[in-house]
Amino acid sequence: MVDPLNAWWAQQLVLCDWVFTPDPLSVEAEMAVERLAVLGVTDRGELGWCLLEALGTSGNSVDPARLLAGLEAIALGGAAGWLSEVRARAWAQRLAEEISARHASLDAWLSALLRARSDEGWVRGDDGFFEACEALSALEHDGEGVTWEMLQEWLASHDTPPALWPTPSEDQVWRLRAAFSPVVELPAGPHDWQGLAGWLEEAWQISCREDLVRSLLWLASQGDRQAWDLEAGRLLEADGEVRRQWWEALVGDERGFGRVLLDFLDQGEPLEWAAWDWLRLIDLAWAGACLGWLDVQEARDFATHGADLALRRYSDWPAMARAYQRGRSLFEGRNLLPALQADWALLLHSPVSPWRPALQGLIPETALDASRIALRAWRGDPRHWTLALAAVREPEFAARQGLVPELARARREEARRYLVETLDLHADEGVEALSRYWLPAQAHHLNQLAADAAHGALPPAATPFGSPPAEALASRDALKQASRHAATIHMAEKFAFHLQMAMDSGDFDPTRLARLAEDLQGSLCRFYANARRLLQAWAHWESLLPEPDQPPMVAEIRWHLEDPGSLFYWLDWRGGAWREPGPRPTLADFTAMALVGPLNSPAWSLPQPESERECAAIRDWVDGHYALHGAAELAEFLEYLIEVGDRQEYQITYAPYTLNPGRLASEIATLESGACNEEEGAHLLRLQRVRDNEDGCNEVDLAAWDIAQAVDLAIAGRQLGWLDEAVFLELLGRAHALAGEHYAGWEAYARGLHAGFSFFMGETPERESFLAGFRQALVAWLAGAPPLAGAWASLDFPGSRPRHWAPLHIDTLPGDSRSLH
Repeated sequence: MVDPLNAWWAQQLVLCDWVFTPDPLSVEAEMAVERLAVLGVTDRGELGWCLLEALGTSGNSVDPARLLAGLEAIALGGAAGWLSEVRARAWAQRLAEEISARHASLDAWLSALLRARSDEGWVRGDDGFFEACEALSALEHDGEGVTWEMLQEWLASHDTPPALWPTPSEDQVWRLRAAFSPVVELPAGPHDWQGLAGWLEEAWQISCREDLVRSLLWLASQGDRQAWDLEAGRLLEADGEVRRQWWEALVGDERGFGRVLLDFLDQGEPLEWAAWDWLRLIDLAWAGACLGWLDVQEARDFATHGADLALRRYSDWPAMARAYQRGRSLFEGRNLLPALQADWALLLHSPVSPWRPALQGLIPETALDASRIALRAWRGDPRHWTLALAAVREPEFAARQGLVPELARARREEARRYLVETLDLHADEGVEALSRYWLPAQAHHLNQLAADAAHGALPPAATPFGSPPAEALASRDALKQASRHAATIHMAEKFAFHLQMAMDSGDFDPTRLARLAEDLQGSLCRFYANARRLLQAWAHWESLLPEPDQPPMVAEIRWHLEDPGSLFYWLDWRGGAWREPGPRPTLADFTAMALVGPLNSPAWSLPQPESERECAAIRDWVDGHYALHGAAELAEFLEYLIEVGDRQEYQITYAPYTLNPGRLASEIATLESGACNEEEGAHLLRLQRVRDNEDGCNEVDLAAWDIAQAVDLAIAGRQLGWLDEAVFLELLGRAHALAGEHYAGWEAYARGLHAGFSFFMGETPERESFLAGFRQALVAWLAGAPPLAGAWASLDFPGSRPRHWAPLHIDTLPGDSRSLH
């Protein structure tokens, strides 16, 4: 039995110089592909555009010649295997409906075709078209073949709209790919995109599956939009002169980008273009499916992820198209918004556009959920936590997601230089050396200052040694703004950057580095419930404590907070068992280490044995200052400092003079009258200091000087490996107890430390500058201004009653009875 649609369709193809055959799809596949190429249709993507163009946009502007060309393209596509028979018939029926609706008879249809051909410059007799029209007309008038009336009757009985595009709900995401070319049939294959591999290599530098996956993840999480967003944000706050200077500093192709961006600012155009990244993500996912680099589910998950992000940002198709057009304008360096309607007319207005269904609600929730699980799985390796944190400082790290790339030798050398020059970290120290950059005590200190600042309980600005500068006090007092945010991220992001550099260097055990990344993940998951909490905390702390001599990264952090594709939102937030990248001291141990005060830099973590390189420098210091040459000598001297110390020498040798000023004057006169050796000269200086009660040496307890030295030397001994951990902690405990016996608080301890430092210092030309610097440091330690100068302001003095407010989170040190758990 003759199929009316097929027969009518075949009749129309006679007008395209086809030999009549009852089945329009019976052409050999190879011949069909060749004929399509002649027509300029080189792949199935181009075929999709032909189908859209056949019906044009809504209205009365449908070109009869395009309708006829569409019938031929559908027949060839079906014959070539590019369209299934069902899909080909659906499109043929849709074009037949359009032709029938617009033309009352075959003669009217043929007349319209002849006019259209004439308008194109066709001359009768050129190709037999007129003769074919006459032949069809004769058949119609003789009532042979499928007449116009028979076609209309068949269409009336088949009025259910056919499925022109893939209909499974999980495949609806490919409708968004129409921004590049419509997906007319699934699954994807090589015939969908001619020259794809070469294009990927040239335009994207993608030559394998691994490259493709990294590009897909980069587009999702950062793309071009991040740099554009940040630049636009800076310019939005700048005046006209600053904008002009910015543009004039651009060179080459950047000037076109700059001109477009400034135009958008001047015109009040929304500064939003994320669709440029997310639609290209969908396009590349389709490319991966075409090449077989991604299986069907992988490609669908990546594409659905792009759609998921777009659905969070755009309410409808026009909004998404305009955002993409802005991004394309910036990328190409020319404003393409005036061409928006022309460029997107078919997709936005065609009656058969794949974009006819509403954008919102297009993708089923089950597909969105599956893609979210898949994208988190791609970032499931804890290494991605390190990348995410490090990429805020160095955005290029975001291109490392997915499978680990092979780094260039120059990049490895750059990472090694950073480790050596910035951190003095060498490969021979091993992975364990990185733990020195994990500073939980510093986070505790900041948390405590913030809590106290929020309750107006910070130490007074005035100290016995002066007051901090106004800007340092302002920096301290402002910490109250971060009282609700755990400060771990402030040090953790720096640790992550160092860890990433160690990974890049290739000089450290990758398995142990991976363990540190896992520990980092576990710690951050413990202190922050989700990405938003972490980023909010980071932004607050960064605004309060930016890196010295570096612009604050607040804008960069807030970008991640606001962008739904940011890697932070797609990390594995479950975390494992809580295990930190470095040891977390107890509050008592941290307090004991703080007893060293300004004699050394603050100890924000428990010391660990150092490399031989570091040990050489420490041994030189221990030898030069104390003439100690090994563990036994150190242990003996530490025992001396704890039990006796310099304080006893003062009490025995110098304190009695305070009761007999005449004898003191006589002793000084005797020494001044003759030549003194080095030892006698030191004795004379100390007698003079007793006479003058210099820095209150006769009035304060000098035990602090011994305690500070003992802690300083104990830390050095632990770093040298001369003290094991148990002995070191026992010494800290003794120092802690000794401080509590001699002093009531940090101010008294500071007076004693200053007096001891002053009294026992040898005479040098730099004495006054040393003392001035020491006093300035004591001011900072006592007042907590600037906040990271030292830890006294956040700690209760050994043995004293607690006076600090509890932080509002669990990021505290063990032993803090006031913390909230």
